[in-house]
Amino acid sequence: MSSKINFSAWSIRQPVPSILLFTVLCILGLMSFKQLPLTKFPNIDVPLISVTIPQSGAAPAELETQVTKIVEDAVANITGVKHLLSTLTDGASTTVIEFRLEVDTDRALIDVKDAIEKARVDLPRTIDEPIVSRIDVEGLAILTYALSSPGQTLESLSWHADDTVKRALQGLKGVGRVERYGGVDREIRILLDPDRLLAMGVTAAEVNRQVRATNVDVGSGRSEVGGQEQAIRILAGAKTVEALAETKIILPGGRDVRLRDIGRVIDDAEEPRSFATNNGQPVVTLAIFRAKGSSETSVKQAVEKRLAELRAEFPDIEVTEIDDAVDNTEGVYRSSMEGLIEGALLAILTVLVFLRNIRATLITAIALPLSIIPTFWAISMLGFSLNLVSLLAITLVTGILVDDAIVEIENIVRHMRMGKSPYRASMEAADEIGLAVIAITFTIVAIFAPVSFMGGVAGQYFKQFGLVVAAAVLFSLLVARLITPMMAAYLMRPLPPQDHSHGWLMGGYMAFLRSTLKWKYVTFIFGIGAFFASIYAMSLLPSSFIPDEDSGRMVISIELPTGSKLDDMRRVSANVVNSVKQQPEVKNVFALGGTSPTGQTEVRRGAVTIQLVPKGERALSQKKLKPLIASRIADIPDVRAWFVNERGERELAFSVLSKDGTLLKDAVAQIEAATRSMPGYYNVASKAALDRPEIRVEPRFDAASSLGVSPDQIAETIRVATLGDIGANLAKFTLGDRLIPIRVQLEESARQDLQRLETMRITNAAGRAIPLSTVADISYGRGPSSIERYDRQRRAEIGMDLTGDLPLGPAREKFIATVEDLKLPPGVRLQAAGDAEIQDEVANGFINAMGTGLMIVLGLLILLFGSVLQPMTILMSLPLSLGGVVAALWLTNNPVSMPVYIGLLMLMG
Repeated sequence: MSSKINFSAWSIRQPVPSILLFTVLCILGLMSFKQLPLTKFPNIDVPLISVTIPQSGAAPAELETQVTKIVEDAVANITGVKHLLSTLTDGASTTVIEFRLEVDTDRALIDVKDAIEKARVDLPRTIDEPIVSRIDVEGLAILTYALSSPGQTLESLSWHADDTVKRALQGLKGVGRVERYGGVDREIRILLDPDRLLAMGVTAAEVNRQVRATNVDVGSGRSEVGGQEQAIRILAGAKTVEALAETKIILPGGRDVRLRDIGRVIDDAEEPRSFATNNGQPVVTLAIFRAKGSSETSVKQAVEKRLAELRAEFPDIEVTEIDDAVDNTEGVYRSSMEGLIEGALLAILTVLVFLRNIRATLITAIALPLSIIPTFWAISMLGFSLNLVSLLAITLVTGILVDDAIVEIENIVRHMRMGKSPYRASMEAADEIGLAVIAITFTIVAIFAPVSFMGGVAGQYFKQFGLVVAAAVLFSLLVARLITPMMAAYLMRPLPPQDHSHGWLMGGYMAFLRSTLKWKYVTFIFGIGAFFASIYAMSLLPSSFIPDEDSGRMVISIELPTGSKLDDMRRVSANVVNSVKQQPEVKNVFALGGTSPTGQTEVRRGAVTIQLVPKGERALSQKKLKPLIASRIADIPDVRAWFVNERGERELAFSVLSKDGTLLKDAVAQIEAATRSMPGYYNVASKAALDRPEIRVEPRFDAASSLGVSPDQIAETIRVATLGDIGANLAKFTLGDRLIPIRVQLEESARQDLQRLETMRITNAAGRAIPLSTVADISYGRGPSSIERYDRQRRAEIGMDLTGDLPLGPAREKFIATVEDLKLPPGVRLQAAGDAEIQDEVANGFINAMGTGLMIVLGLLILLFGSVLQPMTILMSLPLSLGGVVAALWLTNNPVSMPVYIGLLMLMG
């Protein structure tokens, strides 16, 4: 390189600017390191928008046609929509719209809101207002606490959790939101006697309307009496439950009756549809979510400090930690820091062994902190956090960071051993080696930077990996060109001239090289053969996605037969907890009834979170414990259970799609039967729309029309009588600063008697009470308990757990081959889901990134060397390295997985 652009020579002559530059960079790096948030995974921004439409009492089958399809049609044509996923349960339709990554999330939210607003006129008038919100992919709870108190009711404990604990925690810095699970809300319940309603000729719906109309406190005008302005308020709300019971209900014919004479008015809690237990004891739980960009560790410290104050203030309420994801994050951080220090020490020791000069080794070692510390500033400037991916990048790049400095110092030492002074050797050696150092750095950057542009969700995660490595390597180039030669010039001592004759090892190596050049065609054929043999052997290796980890935490999804009640789930979950607790390695078991691990609300679903004792205190790994725990649960009758990962997905999962629900149901049954007995799989289960028992009310239109009764009136009468009105239409009871809902419905015993439902009265426009059996036929039937849709088709997901000796790749191929043998009917198709879907995306992304990187490297080398042949010769060494990769994987019996792709990337660099 020309002396005119020789930065090393300038730095040797003018050392102060270089020293000042790296002093400032290190100060910025240390300040940034203290302020960087510590998280488990990178903060990613995938444009996901959720549309939730509640409709009290509506069944999934009706919601699909009346709500979900209208919503899907409304949002499908929005620019950038990638996938639509809808979930329908009792009383709620939820549609998640996934946009392409280039779409701005805020813009997507506005577009979806506009589309739903336009479609609102086509939706039923009985729905609650649609809720449109963005979904934060990183929105998993980092801490979960259980509240319990023997001296309080579940309702009062729930209110304490909402009014005191939630309010105290929500104001803390870094806390995104706090959600309560389990417990119940206070409610005034008016339980009507169906026989008295029948005798009085009034319906539950009419009673509900009158209670709502009479029990109100509202502003009603303004006056100017006595020369002053006054607001006019109507205070008609009952002050006590007893006063509410004295409310008069107007009956047909001008009669009236007091509310207490047609039913019971009780200050109680809502009818529970979920519950939470910790080691079998009922609890109220609070889950803490961090705000985006905040540090998990700082959030945990703030939460624990505030909870300690609350424990002292309310000693009768016990607050117990039942789930802590921050410990795992801190463990990753500690391991990464230890690995970073160990790697740095080993790199320095290796340099000392080969250079055999302490001063040269120390000058080389300076490159590590001077490269790594400013990298933390770059991480902060890029808006990244310290997480699994960025810490992995820093740890893996440790060995590369000293490469440039080693090349510089080794060449300087070589010149000094020719008899030159340290100053002159540094000037000439740095100038001589400058091109090679720049080539080394920019080829590494060219390899890693394209990983940052991988597509899909995986690309969002690995964006930080590529850019952090690139930033660290560029700082190492600055160190090698500015600091290393300058320090060598002033700190090295003259070395005696040394004979450069080769030793026996180098002599043998040179002799081997001469023989390869003599038999160049044999060497060429051998190299080509080794390359193709490596490619073939690589294709024979099993593939996987992420190696099994031992986080000390397992989540089980449990499911009861359709038609099961919440009491059945309580009984079964208690049996599951007791059975799992018998495993010696289990520390704690938290059960949530009425909801699946993914948040699907249904009384027959539940989630069980198992905390294991620390890894060092048990002989069995988490992977080996799974089949043992599964076998314990398998002995419990009438329950299906399976493990899910941190994202709520099965170890291997496939979606079966069809527009025809019947075809889909038959196909799922065939696939389940075929795979259940296959070796390597266990806990084979589908999340299909299972049919459940239902009572069908079919209006007789001629009779209903002649009597002035509409299907809407029938539906409203039954809904109010059995469930109560929708939340927005409930009357409210004012208690201090609380508004407590007043729910009007029939006595619970009336729902257990079909004859009572048949004799239920409906009031027509003329005020006549018409028995339900007069205008409708009531019968038993079956209908779907829940429905899932994917891209406007019905979807059923089949998932399974895998034994330890069956990796994901072979298990997937085996499953696909089995399904192909079944020859499913036209209109039914199979699609990979979960990790099986992401596996392809990651593999293709890494291959494309590596290919792009190699092309950039080739271009850079051609520009730097001014030749095509020499760069081609250098790059020919890359394919031959695959042989070592294949041999290492084969000897250690490991599949090709994501860490292997990362290793290949490091190898290419």
